[in-house]
Amino acid sequence: MKAMIFDAFGATPAIRDVPDPAPAPDGVVIDVKSTGLCRSDWHGWRGHDPDIRLPHVPGHEFAGVVAAAGAEVRRFDVGDRVTAPFVLACGWCPSCHAGDQQVCEAQAQPGFTQWGSFAEYVALDRADGNLVRLPETMAFATAASLGCRFATAFRAVVDRGRVRGGEWVAVHGAGGVGLSAVMIATALGANVVAIDVAEPKLALARALGAVATVNAREVVSVVEAVRAVTGGGAHLSMDTLGARETCFNSVTCLRRRGRHVQVGLMLGDEARAEVPMAQVIAHELEILGSHGMQAWRYDEMLALILAGRLRPERLIGGTLSLTDAIPALVAMDRHPPDGIVLIDPRL
Repeated sequence: MKAMIFDAFGATPAIRDVPDPAPAPDGVVIDVKSTGLCRSDWHGWRGHDPDIRLPHVPGHEFAGVVAAAGAEVRRFDVGDRVTAPFVLACGWCPSCHAGDQQVCEAQAQPGFTQWGSFAEYVALDRADGNLVRLPETMAFATAASLGCRFATAFRAVVDRGRVRGGEWVAVHGAGGVGLSAVMIATALGANVVAIDVAEPKLALARALGAVATVNAREVVSVVEAVRAVTGGGAHLSMDTLGARETCFNSVTCLRRRGRHVQVGLMLGDEARAEVPMAQVIAHELEILGSHGMQAWRYDEMLALILAGRLRPERLIGGTLSLTDAIPALVAMDRHPPDGIVLIDPRL
C-alpha cells in the first residue's frame, strides 16, 4: 500500500510503498477513504509523543470500509462503513469497565502507538469495542472530519463542560477543535465568544454562530475583552489550542464558579502553564481536562448531525493527496489551516 512515512523526527516525510497490514484475530483492516490532518499529527512528527517508534506512519482521524476482519470479530463485517475514536480501548481495565474508554489504561492510538491512517489501509485491534458504524447517508469526508477534533469538542462541551442554554462560552483558538466547539455550543443554545489571532478564522467562527469574536492581536487584554463581552466572565471557557497563554487566558476569563476545559494538547515548550490558583480557590473555579470521546458516545452526536442541528461538513477546508499533505503537515505550526483539512490516500 501507499503511505506517508518518516524515519526521523522533524525530517520531511516521504510517500512509499509498504506492506499491507493484516487484521489481528479481534481486529480489522480499514480501507481508508478519508483521513484528517491534525495538529496532533504535527506534534507526533516533531517528536513530542514518547510512544512513537520509528519509522512511523501518522494519522488518527479516518473513515472507511472494513476490508478484512479477524476470526473473533462479531459485530462488524467486510464492507461495513466505519470510523473509530483516536483512543482504541482495551475493554477490560477499570476505566473501560466504568465506561471511560477515552482514558483507557492500556489504550492504543493509531498514528502514535501504532501506524496510522495516512495510508491506503490501517489496522485496528479490538474492533467490536472500538469501531463506530456510520450512517449510510454520511459522506466519508464528513465522517473523517469528526475524527479527534469534532468528537473531542463534543465531549468537551457536552460531557466535561456541561454547557447549558444561555451560558457564555469562550473558545480560545479557532482551529478545527475550536470551530467545532463554536458550532456545538451554539447548537445547544449557548452564547459563544471566539478568540484567535487570524481574522479569517474569526470570520468563520461568526459564520458558525459565535455572537462575538476577539482578535488577540488587537486588544490589550484578552481576559478583559472577554469579560466585557460576557458581562463579567464566561461560564465555560475552553483552550482548544494548547499554549501557555491561551490556557492562562481561558482560566482567568471565567466568572465565579466557572469551568475551564483544557482540550488543546500542551506539549514541547508549551507543556507547563501558569494557572492563577488564587483565583481558582477564591472563585471556586473548575479546571477540567478532556481527552477524546468513547465509541459508545458517538450515537448522540451522530443523531444531532442526521437531524441537521450539527453540520460538521461546514468545517472542511479542503482535501489533499498524501503528497500534497507533506508540506501542509510540516508547516502546521506556522501556517495552520482554516477549518479541517482532509487527505484522500488515493488521490
